[in-house]
Amino acid sequence: MDNLEVNSWKRYGHDRLYVRVVGGENVAWFDRKSGRLTMLDESYRDQVLDVLAPYLLRPDTPRSVPSPAGAIDTPSAPDSKDDLALNRPGELLFRHLEGSRPWLVRFVMRLWGKEDEKDRWRKGMAGERIVGAELARLKRRGWSVLHSIPLPNGGDIDHLLIGPGGVFCLNTKNFPNARVWVGDDVVKVNGGPGRPYIRKSRHESNRAAMALTRACGFSVAVRPLLVFVSPAKLQVAPSLQGVQAIKHRELSSFRKNGVLLKPDEIASIYAVARNPRTWQAI
Repeated sequence: MDNLEVNSWKRYGHDRLYVRVVGGENVAWFDRKSGRLTMLDESYRDQVLDVLAPYLLRPDTPRSVPSPAGAIDTPSAPDSKDDLALNRPGELLFRHLEGSRPWLVRFVMRLWGKEDEKDRWRKGMAGERIVGAELARLKRRGWSVLHSIPLPNGGDIDHLLIGPGGVFCLNTKNFPNARVWVGDDVVKVNGGPGRPYIRKSRHESNRAAMALTRACGFSVAVRPLLVFVSPAKLQVAPSLQGVQAIKHRELSSFRKNGVLLKPDEIASIYAVARNPRTWQAI
C-alpha cells in the first residue's frame, strides 16, 4: 500500500476519493455520495480497498435511510429461488462436496498419507454450521443473518450479521482443541506457519461495505470478525486493530451490544444483502 496515495476531489457537486500510484496515474476512484468504486486498473483492487478503508465507512459515519426511490442502484427483491436468506451455513462447501470422491478412494488416500481437499471442506462446513447455530440465537434479539454469500471470484462470505450493534462480516475457522495465536497480520495454529486470515477478513469486510453502501444508497460500515470454533486456547495480540477475533461461544454476547443501527436501517441493509445482484460487482 506504500506505493498508493489517496486524494480528495470536490467539484461540480461531486465528492470523490482518487487513488493513484505515487508519482503516477490514477488506478481507481470512489464516489462518496453513491458508494460506487470504479477501478481503472483491476490489478490494484486489493491494495485500493486497503488504502481507502481509513477514509470511509467508519461506524460513526452519519447515516440517513432513503426511501426506495432515493436509493442508489438498489436491487429489486430477489426471486424466491435466488434469495440468499435460504442459504444454509456452509452452503458453498456443501455444493462442492456433492461431487466428492467415493469413500473407498478417500480411505485409500488416507492410508497413503495423502490429504483429500474434500476433507478440509467437510471440516470447514462443520465449523460454519456450528457458528450458524450460535448466530440463530441472536435473531430473537433483533439481528438478521445470512450465510454463504457467493462472490464473483468463486468464494463466499461465510456469514453476514446485521443488527442493532452494526454489520459484521464473519470468517469462520474450525480448529478444535488447537492452540491459536492471532497477530497483527497472520494467524498461527499450534505454532505452525503464519496464515493470512487477518488480511482476508479485512478484504472481505471492505468489499461488503462498498457493496452494501452502493446498494443501500447510504453509508454502511462493516466490521470484520474472525471466529474460531472450539480452540483449546485463543491468544490475540493486544496490538491487533481493525479485526476482532473470538471463540464461537462468544457470539452470544452480541445480544448485549450497543445500538448503532435502527430497525429501519437493519431492514434496509438486510433487504439488499439477500439479493445476489448486490454482490456481483465487488
